[in-house]
Amino acid sequence: MKRKVFIEGMSCGHCVNHVTNALSELDGISSVEVNLEGKYAIVEGSASEQEIKAIIEDTGYDVTKFENL
Repeated sequence: MKRKVFIEGMSCGHCVNHVTNALSELDGISSVEVNLEGKYAIVEGSASEQEIKAIIEDTGYDVTKFENL
């Protein structure tokens, strides 16, 4: 499943790397693309929305919504 995850709190390239690395380590994630300007990540894989939200919030950012793609 491919989802767009809207994320608040990212402000620089380090933030993008932090979110990308955290999501990449999550079981069930096959690909991650984080867009700083759009404040979102495109996440592909079988991980649940709850798992994705928890890992992003554990890194210090807020998930505002999900969209299925």
